[in-house]
Amino acid sequence: MAPEDFIALLPLLVTALSSLGVLLLAAFHRDHRFVAVVTSLGLTVACFTLPVAAGVAPRQVTPLLRIDTYALFYAGLILAASLAVTILSYGYLEKQEGQREEFYALLLFATLGAMTLAAASHFAAFFLGLELLSVSLYVLIAYVRTDSRPLEAGIKYLILSGTSSAFLLFGMALIYFQSGTMEFVRTAALAGTAAFPSTVLVGLMLILTGVGFKLALVPFHMWAPDVYQGAPAPVTAFVATVSKGAMVALLLRYFVEIAAFRSEMLWWAMAGIAVLSMFAGNLLALLQDNIKRLLAYSSIAHLGYLLVAFLAAGPLAAEAVTFYLTAYFVTTLGAFGVVSVLSKPGSEAEALDDYRSLFWKQPWLAGVFTIMLLSLAGIPLTAGFIGKFYVIAAGVESSLWVLIVLLVGNSVIGLFYYLRVIVVMAADGRRRVRPADTAQAPQVSYADGLVLAALSGFLFWLGLYPAPLIRLIQTIQRGMIGS
Repeated sequence: MAPEDFIALLPLLVTALSSLGVLLLAAFHRDHRFVAVVTSLGLTVACFTLPVAAGVAPRQVTPLLRIDTYALFYAGLILAASLAVTILSYGYLEKQEGQREEFYALLLFATLGAMTLAAASHFAAFFLGLELLSVSLYVLIAYVRTDSRPLEAGIKYLILSGTSSAFLLFGMALIYFQSGTMEFVRTAALAGTAAFPSTVLVGLMLILTGVGFKLALVPFHMWAPDVYQGAPAPVTAFVATVSKGAMVALLLRYFVEIAAFRSEMLWWAMAGIAVLSMFAGNLLALLQDNIKRLLAYSSIAHLGYLLVAFLAAGPLAAEAVTFYLTAYFVTTLGAFGVVSVLSKPGSEAEALDDYRSLFWKQPWLAGVFTIMLLSLAGIPLTAGFIGKFYVIAAGVESSLWVLIVLLVGNSVIGLFYYLRVIVVMAADGRRRVRPADTAQAPQVSYADGLVLAALSGFLFWLGLYPAPLIRLIQTIQRGMIGS
């Protein structure tokens, strides 16, 4: 490998070294605060290496990884989300019993796996990154051993994730059998005609099935509500953002490079999954009185919206996917951040009644949660509105009129259950809230408050002035397609 290859890999190398350093610290010096600070510093330094790596991009580092502006953008998004989860996890774990330091090593390993997925240009890198991410998540989900629900959620995720990996491997094997290669670019030769070889088409369908499990798309979604509910709130935020975002980044790169949507059968399969995900996610969310399950079904619907942009043709589709995913990261991290702050030892703030009169007990947290929910609903002046507008614009450009109508209709359904939560937070009024209730409300630490304030600021910035991010996305998309 040339020196430039190591420079291109700097964000991944710094993250890997940080994870090993935290693992050694946990073995020799148990100090929760110190380990959390080291983890945050490692993620911050990795972020600062992104411009350095961009100086030598685009660069193919072995056949496995392609470091270009696209991979570095998603690496930055993953690192920023992991940093937010790290800070929120510190306050959350301080309330829990048992050892806490290994949590951060696992978080860094999962972050490294997600970054590998975003840069993968080979099925081997795809699988290695996915397994590094998944194995870390098995333990993170079940990390709070004093409660049976995280253990149950971890086992469910282990079994279903293993099943999805089997589908992925079988699909990769079929494509390798037909093409004799596992490189994304070289398999693009199979897309040179309008009709795929049947072996490749079956392989792509199996890969799509495995990816559907990872993204919790209908009909592969049943694990998501149980895992979201059982996992610790910061881990749920990580699963909902970093885990899914890395898979979307890889999926977008892969299908752009092989032009897979020349296959009409595959296109219709993904369109059906998008429609089912939108309806199932929103309709099932209407029935929920548990906030974490409600957000789980909401995430299923949002991945359905994302697939509408994914199915659209042209450069606007890739731009819409990236912008929507960025907005989704900000809003989901903010929503689960509030859940993390409000959670108590042995009791997650997940029941709808836990948020009753929150406007009168904790107006700051209620305000943050409200704007996050409004952004998820796509209300103007928020990042979510611009994201949905972008998706609709991509659909209009490709004349996907039926999908657009269904998306708008489902957004109206989603607005109902988001407003329901907001109404509960504003219920009863100041007269019904006792001073003792306010005194017992969880206090927001400076670090947690800073994260929630930053996420709120990004939400409004993307909603009011999205032009800089749009220009950046257009640049990285041109770089990916041109490379």
